[in-house]
Amino acid sequence: MSSQRSGTGSPGESHDADRYDGAVSVRAMPRWYVTLFATDALERFGFYGMQAILVLYAAAPRSTGGLGLARADAAALFGAWIGLMFILSMAGGWAGDRLLGQRPALLAGCVFSGIGYLLLAIPTGVMTAVGLCVLAIGGGLFKPNHQAMINLMFGGSRGRESGISLMYVGVQVSALLAPLVTAFLGERISWHLAFSVAAVAVIATGVVFASTGAQFHGVGARPARPLTPGERRVLLTRTSATGAVLAGLLVVMALAGVLSPTTAIAITGVLTVIVPPVGYLMLYRNPELGVADRRRLRAFLAVLLGSTLFWMIIAHAASLLNLFARDHVDLDVVGFTVPAGWLQAVTPMFILVLAPMIASVLPRIGGRRHVAIKFATGLLLVGGGFLVMSVAAALAAGDTRISPLWLIVVYLTHACGEVVVAAVSISALADVLPRPFMGRVVGVYWLFAALGGGLGSGVVRLSEVVPETAYYLGLGLVAVLVGLGFLLRRAALSRALATDDHVDATVGPGPLASSTEV
Repeated sequence: MSSQRSGTGSPGESHDADRYDGAVSVRAMPRWYVTLFATDALERFGFYGMQAILVLYAAAPRSTGGLGLARADAAALFGAWIGLMFILSMAGGWAGDRLLGQRPALLAGCVFSGIGYLLLAIPTGVMTAVGLCVLAIGGGLFKPNHQAMINLMFGGSRGRESGISLMYVGVQVSALLAPLVTAFLGERISWHLAFSVAAVAVIATGVVFASTGAQFHGVGARPARPLTPGERRVLLTRTSATGAVLAGLLVVMALAGVLSPTTAIAITGVLTVIVPPVGYLMLYRNPELGVADRRRLRAFLAVLLGSTLFWMIIAHAASLLNLFARDHVDLDVVGFTVPAGWLQAVTPMFILVLAPMIASVLPRIGGRRHVAIKFATGLLLVGGGFLVMSVAAALAAGDTRISPLWLIVVYLTHACGEVVVAAVSISALADVLPRPFMGRVVGVYWLFAALGGGLGSGVVRLSEVVPETAYYLGLGLVAVLVGLGFLLRRAALSRALATDDHVDATVGPGPLASSTEV
């Protein structure tokens, strides 16, 4: 497997010796890094703008141009959409690895996302449903292949972690500005105008990528292991059959009168529970993987499950916490009523301030056991934030409106946890399997994030039957306990994730629970 890991066997890719192996800073940015930095920032402008307004748009009355969904359905819709996009990340990563190459897949993702936002700009319920699906396809193509390009271009984990953390600065500039623009346009002028602005950002992303291909010296231009003609025929047949079945099912449901947002949310929720374990098992059983590869993949399941919980909690910021801001937070500032979506800019504001510092400190934390320790830190932070949220919910009982400082503290914990978890988990992906499997490993990671979104779309409904104080308290305690579990099992997890083949004898081929149980 060492020859696969070196990356010398795939056409169009540079040798490992050509990969960047230094830490990235504001003063030392390779040109290709600047391009990845800028395109991530542009594409995320659309995503975070969408994140700030989707649940508010869904819950807004039809008389104001919204969908008129109930509060729980609106919150569940966001989790279902995120879950669907993350599910498609597995297929998107596979397309980059075997069908298109990472960079062509990125361009395709920009095209789909642009079309999706433009469909959302058409003021009809049907176009909203279609637009969300097309947008999910675009996100599923873009995100895993962008992350794969980062890992392919960096030569060492130290550079990857600092580079990913610093990239959060550019992303958070977009995440800070996007809610200010789209929430104001959506809540005060037109929801559909806000979606149009997001379309412009993602189209600009595609233009930048299309004009800077030479900077990557062939990396990601073609699939690492392209499909054979026979495999392409099988893919075309299966894709056509699956598309026909899905289209027929949708027509039957529409004629029967059962095709509704609630039904779509339920179907997506079921898919997000079924698809992640299936995708993981398909990758695990790939005959090209060796014993050491499968050992690392078993160990990485602990990180995948931890990320499921982490992203499920983080997704609350744009769903339940967004509605909480609208209904229970005093948004009056010297006579001006702040749009509720503007509070979505708080987390990126904190990340902007904290990311450069975290990027310099993060590589020094944890030593050989850095993955478990950093992941535990992220879970403890978001868990602690929800414990604070439980107090805020108690104070906001009835018609009382509380200070926005409560949500600001919660978003601070989210910001710190997100920078740490995103950097360490995405960086760790590069060492799990050989480089030809890079896109699929990233895709599996986002499948388990999809599981978090899907579970979240069901869990948020508990807030309608369980007191909000108990709801936030319960989720916070679960995250804290899982974080402590990562700390207790840090040595076992580090041994199982090690890339040295000699640890196989000590870790053994048994199930994950025997060595990395959290």
